[in-house]
Amino acid sequence: MIIFDDGLGQLGPMTDLRASFEVRTGMHTTATRIAGCWPKALAGYWVPPRLADTVAERANAPVNMLPNEETVVCVNGRWAMPDANLKLALNEAAVEQASGHVVAAHFRRADAEYFLTTGQLHERTQVVKIGSRVLYRYPWDVIGLIKQTVPQDIMSQKLTGGKDAADIAQVVGSHPVVIAESARVYPNVVFDAENGPIIVHDRAVIRPGAILCGPCSIGEDSTVVDRALIKANTVIGPYCKVGGEIGATIFQGFSNKSHDGHLGDSWVGRWVNFGAGTTNSNLLNTYGEVTMRLDESGQRFRTGMTFLGSIIGDHVKLAILTRLMTGTAIGTGAMIACTKPPPTTVRRFAWITDDGSRSFRLEKLIETARTMMARRHVQMSEGYERLLRDLYAQSAAEPLHERA
Repeated sequence: MIIFDDGLGQLGPMTDLRASFEVRTGMHTTATRIAGCWPKALAGYWVPPRLADTVAERANAPVNMLPNEETVVCVNGRWAMPDANLKLALNEAAVEQASGHVVAAHFRRADAEYFLTTGQLHERTQVVKIGSRVLYRYPWDVIGLIKQTVPQDIMSQKLTGGKDAADIAQVVGSHPVVIAESARVYPNVVFDAENGPIIVHDRAVIRPGAILCGPCSIGEDSTVVDRALIKANTVIGPYCKVGGEIGATIFQGFSNKSHDGHLGDSWVGRWVNFGAGTTNSNLLNTYGEVTMRLDESGQRFRTGMTFLGSIIGDHVKLAILTRLMTGTAIGTGAMIACTKPPPTTVRRFAWITDDGSRSFRLEKLIETARTMMARRHVQMSEGYERLLRDLYAQSAAEPLHERA
């Protein structure tokens, strides 16, 4: 099996620095969810050329290399909830009817290479239509499905062993509460498992007075600070520090929101820092459908969502008391330090203050990124820096304001 990124998703800043299948869309990435459906079948990944080097640094299988096998099954890395019962004959492809995008296909090796390099099905391919929407296409698709993906991902794990939650915290409800043996849970913590399971991973820390409502997942080496409220359908990825009120939100990992403030129905990249008191809105005063743009000059989309907060790209920095309006999208590398709410669409590498909007200087951006990564004992690789610089150059081709 090859898991591929067809480049056809519009997932906003989440795919600026990673492939579509690397994005955390529940407790797991979609790649993990797909691989779990077909154990031992994964032979590699296929990504657009600009991502090949950095994905290869992280991948657990070869990238943009086909296995030496007679036939190959290609699976779209945006398949939200893969169906292990899908069976495809040779030269057969399952296609999402609404978008025309390939969900999965079974080819001989040469035809697989043709498809993966051109994005086109060979004329002899037999097409099977899938009538329902099964591929993530926009960020709100991810948020809209987390009520299904989060509990499913948790229940797909081995839920035995570890600490007995009832011995170390107050537990409400009958769903599983799994605490890794190496996790630390302080006094006066409440696990509310009335509406779904809760899992606390290796070396995570839950500080005194925190309340966690299932379904939710706290990633390895993450900390939930004192008196935090982690509401249902929330995933905190690894190496995060979170506090305040967080609900129906996915953190990719390595990000900080350790102070008071609300964050709801949102999707947060890596290496993001929320200043104290930063708060977002996830509901219009009219209770109407949220519309949003993913970039300044792009189309305004009808999301079909009543609750929709913020989509926040990697390396975004938000100063204290930042107020984010409903349906906000913040591009990779943006720095926001203004007393009024920023625009609902913030371009990549914007530097926004009360004096206006300019652009983050590239070298200052790289230096800031290195510093934050070093605080988590992560060294920026040459490939990652090159990808970040290329993304900056691509953004610089668009009209820019004076550099900050």
